Amino acid sequence: KERSAITFFVPGKMTTSGNWAISSVAGRLRLDLSQFRELATFAQFGTDDLDQATRTQLERGQRTVEILKQPQYDPVSMERQAAILYAVTNGHLDEVPLPAVPRWETEFHRFMDAAHPEVGRKIAETNDMDAEAEEALRSAIEEFKRTFRAEE
Repeated sequence: KERSAITFFVPGKMTTSGNWAISSVAGRLRLDLSQFRELATFAQFGTDDLDQATRTQLERGQRTVEILKQPQYDPVSMERQAAILYAVTNGHLDEVPLPAVPRWETEFHRFMDAAHPEVGRKIAETNDMDAEAEEALRSAIEEFKRTFRAEE
């Protein structure tokens, strides 16, 4: 069975992937972005009355939009996209201040390349984010989070 391509449209960026590893996080990503846009529209009228859960969702949406930005002519590999999208959609960046998100992403990819290249290799080779790859990725993200300092 052939899997169809997923296309994300974000201002300043378009990413297309026909890969199942990306597809496995894309459904939640689409829903999160859709909810974020609705909340952002609503929040324009004042954020003082928003509850903590709504504020958290708005902030996660802002982080997601930051993660989706890529430099022109510098595509991100499928396994890196899968890893960072997994991290942001599962709340692993919720404590990262918005201005530090691009640095978090850059340092995370360096960390994964140096300390856990097998995770990216497995995702790339199987084109899937199976339970084993997901657990290895989650564990690596937690390890990285213990070393990242946002205030640098």
